[in-house]
Amino acid sequence: MTTSNSRVRRTAFTLIELLVVIAIIAILIALLLPAVQQAREAARRSQCKNHLKQLGLAIHNYADANRYFPPSASVDLSVTSTGNNGSWSVHGRILPYLDQANLYNQVDLTTAWDFQQAISGLKIPIYACPSDPKSDQARDPGGGKAILYPTSYGFNFGTWFVFNPANGQGGDGVFFPNASLSFRDVTDGTSNTLMASEVKAWQDYTRNGGPGSTTVPLDPGDAAAQVATGVEYKNTGHTEWADGRVHHQGFTTTVTPNSVIPYNNSGTIVDADYNSWQEGKNGSAGSPSYAVVTSRSYHEGIVQSLLADGSARSISENIDLRIWRALGTRGGGEVVGEF
Repeated sequence: MTTSNSRVRRTAFTLIELLVVIAIIAILIALLLPAVQQAREAARRSQCKNHLKQLGLAIHNYADANRYFPPSASVDLSVTSTGNNGSWSVHGRILPYLDQANLYNQVDLTTAWDFQQAISGLKIPIYACPSDPKSDQARDPGGGKAILYPTSYGFNFGTWFVFNPANGQGGDGVFFPNASLSFRDVTDGTSNTLMASEVKAWQDYTRNGGPGSTTVPLDPGDAAAQVATGVEYKNTGHTEWADGRVHHQGFTTTVTPNSVIPYNNSGTIVDADYNSWQEGKNGSAGSPSYAVVTSRSYHEGIVQSLLADGSARSISENIDLRIWRALGTRGGGEVVGEF
């Protein structure tokens, strides 16, 4: 009987084979990751559009119940010594039509929102675009004031002029202080008029310089010249959903969506908005308000917008400025066509 000295051969990965497998896995991940990211963004974009539709439904229900659209603010023009406007925004006025009746019942819209603790630290999901990375960053103004989360959706204040406290005249959009507009005032047609659009949380802006010119800026360069006239720089635009001023709750169609308006903030160039005067500040003694508050989005190449008929759609950032401004007016008589 012979004894075999042969050994059983064991198989295993060599180092080279292992490196090849790792490389293949890395390539597959690199190929699949963009697709996963695109799928997630598509889901976020769909959720964002749904938020706008809910805002549209809330505005329609408000108008049915009250006969008018909510004003952007309620300003007492009989006084001449008010501080910063504490009047409630459209966001605050439509709360009961967004399944927020319990919250609405705990606040008082006849007094300033600043110190009403029912809204402090409370995030309302419908007001935040899921693609906005700063929508979860709350703002604490200090001094015991309510801590508020930002909003990613602004309401349409029109082209450029917002409000004149001397005579109560408002702009050509759907919202302005003390307004009592309704669907009958949207003579351009509800499918041709913007109700709301995306804005970015924690937006840079300047304010309270008075417009260098009351003429509508022609382009982003013209708009930048107006931004430079603001005497106060802030980086807190759209951080207070309850606030009735345009730089917190609105947008204007002065420039096309996602336009960059450069502003030199102590050597740092930022993309900025502008409000020539806070609506309601100093009551009837205040200055007229003109605003460049641009609709901006984190969705690539577009902004999501709500039309007055309640429909939401994606609008290209390359839309012609004349069409964008026509969509911003409620009764300008423009022929919009396809957009």
